[in-house]
Amino acid sequence: MQRRNFIKNTALFAAATTIGVPSIAEPKALKPKIKKSLKIEMVKEGNTIMDKFKLLKELGYDGVEFSSPHKFDHREILDAKQKTGLEIPGVVNSQHWKLPLSHPDPAIRKQCADSVIESLNDCKMYGGTTVLLVAGVVNENISYADAYKRTQEEIKKLLPHAEKTGIKIAIENVWNNFLISPVEAARYVDEINHPLLGWYFDIGNILRYGWPEHWIETLNKRIMKLDVKEYSRKKQNDEGLWKGFDVELMEGDNNWPVIIQSLEKIGYNGWASAEVPGGDRERLKVIIDRMNKIFG
Repeated sequence: MQRRNFIKNTALFAAATTIGVPSIAEPKALKPKIKKSLKIEMVKEGNTIMDKFKLLKELGYDGVEFSSPHKFDHREILDAKQKTGLEIPGVVNSQHWKLPLSHPDPAIRKQCADSVIESLNDCKMYGGTTVLLVAGVVNENISYADAYKRTQEEIKKLLPHAEKTGIKIAIENVWNNFLISPVEAARYVDEINHPLLGWYFDIGNILRYGWPEHWIETLNKRIMKLDVKEYSRKKQNDEGLWKGFDVELMEGDNNWPVIIQSLEKIGYNGWASAEVPGGDRERLKVIIDRMNKIFG
């Protein structure tokens, strides 16, 4: 199944080029617009941050994202960035799952908010533009309505800190039982109505209950960055929910030519960050090669 999907996606790109249908394969497509990144945790080769940055630069990545707060040495990161030219487009808040902004305990919410402030400061120091944030979690103890109200209130409190740094807060769609339709996701940020708040759209996460192209066209200019991964509904049904992620890029259910057309339609310009199982040099080359096939 995965191999058939890979062949299908590759054939669709080739066909689009042959018959002149607007697509990523044509010169006017997204090739000059998309910068390619990944998460530092995916890089399993290299003893130092400098080693890892040099490796990624050699393989053709444009950037790498860090989790924040973290335990790395800031000076080492900045030195590696300066000497290699590899960018740090943003950071991913590292506390939003354990200490969600939707939690009923105000003290827990404050811990999360404090960590987001640290993330904003880290991102500014690195020269990035976004902090990826999971807005909140809904579960048997946290109702949907409470999560909606609490998280909006907490995000509004964080926006003055975003203004001080000039860094955007980008909410990611994840399996948190919250903001699970594109119309609601758009309305959620529109109600707060701030230029430093938007979406970090995860293309693969949405396949469990939707289609990326629908979300892209609804979220439109609210999309600040993209996370890139695959998902197979067949593997989900046959092997279990989380097994759906066990497919390579271009071998799952993402219809990449259609997704690219949707990105072109909204005029998306920016970063696409892989969030898939990483590894050594050979594995990281597979990932960037597939990203290049998708985005040019």
